[in-house]
Amino acid sequence: MTENTFDAYMWQILENKQKFISQIMTSKSPVRACEDVDDTALSYAEIKALATGNPYIKEKMDLDVQVSKMKLLKANHTSQIYRLESDIAKNFPVQISALKERIAGMQVDSQVVKSVDLQDNDTFAMTVGNVLYEDKKEAGEALIASCAGLKTVSTGGKVGEYHGFTLSASYNMFSNAFELTIKGKCSYKLEIGKDPVGNMQRIHNTLSSIDRKLTESEQKLETVQQQFATAQEEVKKPFPKEAELNEKMERLSELNALLNMDEKGNETIMADEDIGREGSSIDSRDAVEEKELPETADRIHKPSILERLKQEKAQQNTAEQTVTQKTAKKKHEQEL
Repeated sequence: MTENTFDAYMWQILENKQKFISQIMTSKSPVRACEDVDDTALSYAEIKALATGNPYIKEKMDLDVQVSKMKLLKANHTSQIYRLESDIAKNFPVQISALKERIAGMQVDSQVVKSVDLQDNDTFAMTVGNVLYEDKKEAGEALIASCAGLKTVSTGGKVGEYHGFTLSASYNMFSNAFELTIKGKCSYKLEIGKDPVGNMQRIHNTLSSIDRKLTESEQKLETVQQQFATAQEEVKKPFPKEAELNEKMERLSELNALLNMDEKGNETIMADEDIGREGSSIDSRDAVEEKELPETADRIHKPSILERLKQEKAQQNTAEQTVTQKTAKKKHEQEL
């Protein structure tokens, strides 16, 4: 594309073709009039204007790109505000409440575990089913047997108690293993293996890890509370480039109006020329009609040759009739 060349005419042809084709090739109901200009036709129009060297077109195209990017940034900012509002209204309060409740329960469970020496075999006592076991190995074997019984009925349930904690087991078909849930104020899960003594050690390790999990929950609560406070501050912040976006959109509107004015100006000039030509034609027709009027009047006052011959013949016939009547009258008088 070269400025001040025949390219402008070529792009104008493409523009006119695209205006028509794009309106026909549409999924909408067919219409008899095609007037709207679609986005593709506008692209051809811009290229045509660029070929003519219009300085406003490049500025308009640059502003179009900048405004589109800034509108996308604003949309992302608005979406983030909506997400923060949802988190502030629902998610953060629910998380904070759940963490506080879990921390309170874990604190109670931690105190229970601290009051018991889990490594002391002499004070060991676990109830499996309705039987109290004071030997770890026997308790482990009974626990495995109870879990196997749950597998046959394909259900889960309570299998025993240990230092005030309820022991419940269930079979996981995906992992093909039994899961044991230790429930105090909170619940703690572990997987049951085939080693009876090893299962007892897993239970002790799970109970001993309550303090570590309590610390993690407290840290998570602090993090969520900080996020909650930050969200409350961020949701109040407006879009940082709002003023710049409004300024660019205002300038873009001015350019659009200016370019549309140029197009309408050209159309007005062409319309005036058409009106002028039509006016000249009307004046010419009026002049011809005025010129023809006297001739028509003359034709009314000046009969044609045929009409004059008819008039002379009629006069001659009248004269002959008069002579005949006089002759007949004289003949009648002579006879008398």
